[in-house]
Amino acid sequence: MPTTLTLTVEPAGEIRTVQIDDVVVAGWTGRNVDALEKHIKELEELGVPRPSSVPCFYRVGAGTFTTDTALQFLGDTSSGEVEFVLIGTDDGMLIGVGSDHTDREVETYSVPVSKQMCAKPVSSTVWKYDDVAGHFDDLILRAWATEGGEKKLYQEGPVTAMRPPAELIGLYRSGATELPAGMAMYCGTLAAIGGIRPAERFDVEIEDPVLGRKISHGYSVETLPVVT
Repeated sequence: MPTTLTLTVEPAGEIRTVQIDDVVVAGWTGRNVDALEKHIKELEELGVPRPSSVPCFYRVGAGTFTTDTALQFLGDTSSGEVEFVLIGTDDGMLIGVGSDHTDREVETYSVPVSKQMCAKPVSSTVWKYDDVAGHFDDLILRAWATEGGEKKLYQEGPVTAMRPPAELIGLYRSGATELPAGMAMYCGTLAAIGGIRPAERFDVEIEDPVLGRKISHGYSVETLPVVT
């Protein structure tokens, strides 16, 4: 079932209603082989098997795509990770920042199921992709995890850690360089500082140092009891 989000396109402050029919989570998207191997080992320590190929593309329900700031997840074994998010529209692509929140326990036996289990937060503020395309590699991603009431830097690094948007899109949709209207794609993440772990809140950010602006999004985590 499609979902509809209300987004603010900066810097003009244009309010746009976007229908999303398909959400794709791209995994193992690293440009740098050493950094990608670090992330694979990071997940292996949690029991997640190595991917059979890289990158991988996981489809998740459109209804998981949300700008909500208070989310509920089953148990206490899930965690977020910052990603740049591409959104296809009739007027060209948009780019925002999101979190590929994933159930890490389920991930040890099924990555596709772990992706589907959790809501996929995304910022309600976005930029036109064309506005950053010329200096895309200058963009920076950051995430913070709040643990015991203390906000700690969780991830930080340039988008050059991941493959370029056009390359990822072309690998998923042969020959394409832009997403079609109604499709959103999470495009990969960075290694976590101190390791992947749950937290009571995650905050994510994408910075454009060339144009001097940022997009931020945060969400609280409420854990639901696991009843057996």
